[in-house]
Amino acid sequence: MATRARTKTKRAAGRKSARARPGSRGSRAGSASSGSMNALELLKHDHREVEGFFEEYEELEDEEEKGALAEKICIALKVHTEIEEEIFYPEARAATEDEDLLDEALVEHAGAKHLISEIEAMKPGDALYDAKVKVLGEQVKQHAKEEEKELFREVKAAKMDLAAIGKRLAERKQELMSELA
Repeated sequence: MATRARTKTKRAAGRKSARARPGSRGSRAGSASSGSMNALELLKHDHREVEGFFEEYEELEDEEEKGALAEKICIALKVHTEIEEEIFYPEARAATEDEDLLDEALVEHAGAKHLISEIEAMKPGDALYDAKVKVLGEQVKQHAKEEEKELFREVKAAKMDLAAIGKRLAERKQELMSELA
């Protein structure tokens, strides 16, 4: 048991130092460079970043740290869902004509938004707070997996201008992050 605790502590410390380095996952510099990514790269980057936040959350014990990280998760997800719904999904819908995948993605977003609003209305230590963050993480991980496996494959085949869409996504993401920060 002590070995497991030490391993968790080492992983958490490694992530904290990685976030502090410019260009690393979770650093502002890393997010700012997303302007040069195509749409799929940017969205995958967002997926990996938030998955890392959820992994880090699982290892936290301090309520204040949990609250700060949960807030960071909620902001990241609100921005991500917004850019997908405003820009990426309409472009994908027009290019792929796959109504089912995109309708399912919107329903999954609605479920995530509901959990986010519940988490934001609570504070760490409240009954079910950790459970809601964990379930949100599981839902987001499953959504990202399906999106990357199915929708992204169709988008690639549709020959969309992923560079131009990526630029629009990055610009809108910056705007939203500034508004929510």
